[in-house]
Amino acid sequence: MNLARNITGALLGLAFVWIGIQHCINPRAFNQIVPRYLGAPAFWTYSSGVLEIALGLGVIIPATRTVSARCLVVLVVLMSLANLNMYLNDVPFNGTVLSTTAHIIRLIIQLVLITVLLWLGSIF
Repeated sequence: MNLARNITGALLGLAFVWIGIQHCINPRAFNQIVPRYLGAPAFWTYSSGVLEIALGLGVIIPATRTVSARCLVVLVVLMSLANLNMYLNDVPFNGTVLSTTAHIIRLIIQLVLITVLLWLGSIF
C-alpha cells in the first residue's frame, strides 16, 4: 500500500507542479476562465499556480502527503468554479471552446482526481 501511495503521490504531485508552473508562465490562458464575479483574474491564476506547485511537492513527500492531499481536494473543488464558468458561458481555454462531451470528460477526470486525493489524504 505504501508503494502505491508513493508512486501515485509522485506522479500526481509532478502533474500538479507542472500545471502550477503553467499558471505562472502562461497566465493569460488561465485568466480567461476565472469567473468575472471573482475579479482580479491574475491574482487567482498566480495564487492557484503557487498553491498547486507547493501542494504538488507536498504530495510527493510522504511526511506531508496527507495534509497536502487534503488541501488539494479543497483547491480542486474551488478551482472547479473556473471549469463551471467555462461550461456555462462557453469560455474558451487557450483559444479552444470545449464541447459538452469534453466538459463531461473533464468533470469525470476531476471526480477521479478528487477520489485519488481523498485516498492519498487518508480520508478513506
